[in-house]
Amino acid sequence: MTQDDRVTIEKCLDAKTTLCHIAQELGKDPTTIAKEIKKHRTFQQHNTFNDKPNRCALAPYHYHCKLTDKAPYVCNGCQKKAQCRLDKYFYRATKAQKEYKTILSESRTGINLSEEELTLLDETISPLVLQGQSVYMILQNHPEITLCEKTIYNYIDSGVLSVGNLELPKKVKYKVRKSHETTINDSGIFVGRTYKDLLAFIKDNHDIRITEMDTVLGCEGSKKLLLTLHFGETNFMMAYLLDSKEARGIEAVFDSINSALGTPLFYKSMPVILTDRGGEFRHPDTLECSVDNLIRTSVFYCDPMSSWQKPHCEKNHEYIRKICPQGKTSFDRLTQEDVNLMM
Repeated sequence: MTQDDRVTIEKCLDAKTTLCHIAQELGKDPTTIAKEIKKHRTFQQHNTFNDKPNRCALAPYHYHCKLTDKAPYVCNGCQKKAQCRLDKYFYRATKAQKEYKTILSESRTGINLSEEELTLLDETISPLVLQGQSVYMILQNHPEITLCEKTIYNYIDSGVLSVGNLELPKKVKYKVRKSHETTINDSGIFVGRTYKDLLAFIKDNHDIRITEMDTVLGCEGSKKLLLTLHFGETNFMMAYLLDSKEARGIEAVFDSINSALGTPLFYKSMPVILTDRGGEFRHPDTLECSVDNLIRTSVFYCDPMSSWQKPHCEKNHEYIRKICPQGKTSFDRLTQEDVNLMM
């Protein structure tokens, strides 16, 4: 199942659609849908505030709802779920997709070779590596080895072969890649908001205005940062000074602009916003919806490592860096008036 399939299942369950109709819409068997729901449903314990402290341990299903034992096996579409005091089950597409990816990743770990095959591989690879040959060259000269270069390196790194990383002169020089902890980890956020979705949206709305959004960081130790908004139609950029790289700071700026312009003018000025996948932009629903529960914009995200998809914003950051050199300037001493003057 794809993530889109799981999103469809969740929406259909919320609408009390039968499993047969869900299966027909996705082109799958009803038992497949039932297995997917039961495998990835989320358990939510009842409110234990009023529970008796000495409840009988022989009655473990005292708070079990018998309706969850039959289709649809979850409480998504139940009208009584708000007042119900029993244990509940819910199907959430985002969580189901995460569990699926975890299972898929774990199933691919380990050594997919028998002891005889591993011994034969070791007798071929290890002596040649000790002679100074690279893994790439060994595979080129031994077409009988059907494993890829990456797999061989993984075997060496895990210690299943006689040679280790110290016998690979180039590998020990490589630096460990830094993990991007500030990016959005929840892939469910990007459903309907990818760059591909934006191109499809533009195709149907040729005259739509696109605003590119990004942040500019100060030097190491600097707490403050800049939120930049580039308006493509007028080639004009605004910058807001934020106290920290948290999502609530971005939301506060949007609410401030909304209160000054009103929701209709906000939508007219910034109907579409394109940004990267930084963690500060992890709440698109809050950015898209105003305080009066009206849609004020639509947020889309660039593909990973594709800053060229919002080139105007990135190019204008070079002019900011001429005044505030990267790695040397702290934004902590600046005020919003200073930022306005710079822009």
